[in-house]
Amino acid sequence: MSNESVIDVRGLRKRYGAATAVDGIDLHITRGEVFALLGPNGAGKTTTVEILAGYRQRNSGSVTVLGEDPAHAARSRHWRARVGNVLQLTGELQLTVAELLSQFSSYYPRPRDPAELIELVGLGGMERKRAHQLSGGQQRRLDVALGIVGRPELLFLDEPTTGFDPEARRLFWELIRRLAADGTTILLTTHYLPEAEAIADRVAVIAAGRVVASGPPASLGTSAATQAQVSWNAPDGGRQTVTTATPTTLVAELAAALGGEVPALTVMRPTLEDTYLDLIGASR
Repeated sequence: MSNESVIDVRGLRKRYGAATAVDGIDLHITRGEVFALLGPNGAGKTTTVEILAGYRQRNSGSVTVLGEDPAHAARSRHWRARVGNVLQLTGELQLTVAELLSQFSSYYPRPRDPAELIELVGLGGMERKRAHQLSGGQQRRLDVALGIVGRPELLFLDEPTTGFDPEARRLFWELIRRLAADGTTILLTTHYLPEAEAIADRVAVIAAGRVVASGPPASLGTSAATQAQVSWNAPDGGRQTVTTATPTTLVAELAAALGGEVPALTVMRPTLEDTYLDLIGASR
C-alpha cells in the first residue's frame, strides 16, 4: 500500500424522493488497499459503490476516483479501462469461459492474457465449459475474471460471496488477496463480518446511510472493547452484573469484601461481532 489517494469522498449524499440512502459519507482509500464497506442490507453500501463507479448521480458532496469525478469521467473510455466492476453477468450466458474472456479482452488496450487469467481465478480445465454450466462459485470467479481482464487499477466488488458455501468463500478470499498483492486497489461491500475480517485492510461500518465506525477490522469499537461485564452471585442469592473498564480492580475488591472466592464469577468482554451489532443497532 501507499499513501496515494485512489478514492476520496466528502459529504456524499443520495436521496430517492423523501428517502435518504446515503447521508453524508466520508471515505479515503489509498492505492493497494482492500477496503470493505460493511453493513446490513439497505444500509447504503451498493448506492455508494454505484456513485463511485459512475453508474449513479449523487445529490451532493465531492467524489474523486483515480483523480477524476466519476459523474463525468464515466464517459471516458480511458477512465473506464482503469476501473473494474464485478457484475453478475455470466449466469445465463451461452458462451464458453475461453470465448467470454477472449471477447472481453478485445475491449481493452492492454488486457491480461485470457489463458493466464483462467488459471489465476482457479478455472483451469474449464475453458470449454459454457458459463451457465458452471457452479455458483465458479460463475463468480468468471465474473471476477471479466472484471479484471483489462488490468484495472481499482476493482469494485458488490457482495461478492453472497450464496457461497464456506469452501467457495475461502477460495474466493484467497483470490482477492492475490489480486491485492498484485497491486490492485479493491473496494468491496459485504454484510458478512468474517469476510471483512479475513480480507480487508480497513473497513467502514455503514448503517442508515452513515459511517458509524471505521478503521482496521480489529479496531472496531475499541472503546467498547475496553469495557467488561463482571457478574457474580451476591450473598442474598441474586445475580449481580457491573460494566467496568477496570475488571481486575473490581474482582479484587469483591474478593476482599466476600472473604476470598467470588461465587459464580464471570468476566466477559464484547466480541467484534457484539460490537458490530451494537454499532448498526444504535443507528436504527
